[in-house]
Amino acid sequence: MIHNDCFRRHERLQGLMRASGIDAMLVASNVNLLYLFGQIYSGLAYIPAQGEVQFFVRRPQTYGAQPQIHYVRKIEQIAEHIDLSTIGTIALELDELSYAEIERQRKLLPQAKLANATQLLRTARMVKTEEEIQQIRQTAKAHMQVYRQIPQLYHSGMTDVELQIEIERVMRLSGSVGIFRTFGSAMEIYMGSLIAGDNAAAPSPYDFAMGGAGSMALPLGSSGVVIGDGSAVMVDMAGNYGVYMSDMTRTFSVGKLSEEAYRLHELSRRLHGEIMQVAGPGTSCADIYTRTLELVEQEGASGYFMGLEQKAQFVGHGLGLQINEMPVLMGRSKDVLQTGMVIAYEPKFVLPHIGAVGIENTYLVTESGVENLTPLEEAIIDLKP
Repeated sequence: MIHNDCFRRHERLQGLMRASGIDAMLVASNVNLLYLFGQIYSGLAYIPAQGEVQFFVRRPQTYGAQPQIHYVRKIEQIAEHIDLSTIGTIALELDELSYAEIERQRKLLPQAKLANATQLLRTARMVKTEEEIQQIRQTAKAHMQVYRQIPQLYHSGMTDVELQIEIERVMRLSGSVGIFRTFGSAMEIYMGSLIAGDNAAAPSPYDFAMGGAGSMALPLGSSGVVIGDGSAVMVDMAGNYGVYMSDMTRTFSVGKLSEEAYRLHELSRRLHGEIMQVAGPGTSCADIYTRTLELVEQEGASGYFMGLEQKAQFVGHGLGLQINEMPVLMGRSKDVLQTGMVIAYEPKFVLPHIGAVGIENTYLVTESGVENLTPLEEAIIDLKP
C-alpha cells in the first residue's frame, strides 16, 4: 500500500512541475522512488503534471493489486498504459541515471522536449512533510543515544579505525541501516567520518566539510593512525537510523588540548547560538554563510576555518533521504530558509598537530525560527581514562 504521506509529496512535486511548464516526469533512481513510493523497487514512476502518479514495477512484484501499480517486464510497457504521444515536455533524471538509461527512456518519447528532473526533485524534497520531520526526529534520538556511548568505547593505544569500528558496531546494534546516501556520482562515504589529530588536515577529493586521508579505496576519514595524547577526535558518524537522516558532529580529546583548540571550539558553539538564534523562514542561505565568515574573521580564526590547505566553501546543508540535500549554506546560494526545511550547520576548525574542533547540529526550520533536533552535550569530552 502506498503511504498516505507519499501523496502529499506527489502534490508538491506536481505543483513545481506545472510552474516549470513540464508535462510529465519519469523517475527510476532509488532515492527518488523511495521519496515517491515509500519503498525502493526496480522500475519507473510516471508523474503527470496533473493526475495520479503511476508506478511500473519490474521487481519485486509483490505489492498486490492497486490501481496505481502496474507490473511489467520492461519499461517500454508503460506505453501500454499511458498515451505518451501527447507529452510536450518530459523531465528525466539527467543527474542521477546513466546515459544508457536516459537514452532508453528518451526513446519512449521521441517527440517530447527534454528537461532535467533532478533539480525539481531536489527542490521538492527541500521542504519536508510532517511525516518526514517525525522520521528525522526519531533518527536524531537514536543518533544522540549512540554518541552518548562513545566515551566508553575508547581505550588507550587505539587507532582511529579501531575506534570507528566500535562506534559502527554500536550504531548497527542501535538500528543503523548502514547505508549513508549521498547526492553526486563522485561522492562516497561509509557510515560517516572519524578524524583524529593531523589527519584532519588531509584534503579529500570529496566535497565534505572535513577531509581525512582514509585509504586508497575510500580517501576520506580515519586512516589507521594511533590516536596520540593531545589529539582532537572529531566524530561525524551518520544518523542513518531509518529512511531519513540526521547529521551531528561532536569533538572529543585524548588528554588536554591547547588553549586555542578550546577557544575555537567555543567559537563554533557561539556561532551556532548567534547564527541559528536569528535564522528562520526567509533567512538567506548566502547571508548565513557570509555572517559566519564575518564572525570568524573578527575572532582572527579564518586561517583555521573549514580546513587548512583545502577549505570547504560552505557551512551547512540540507538533509533528508540523502545527507547532502538542498539548500546549501554557501555564498552563491539563492535559496532562503522555508518552514519545514531541515538543515545541518557545521562551523569547524582545524589546528595543526591537534586536529579538528567544532560541532554540527541538525535544525528544523519552524514558523518562528529554528529548532535544534540534536541537543546533545557540546563541550569537548576527554576520552582519556
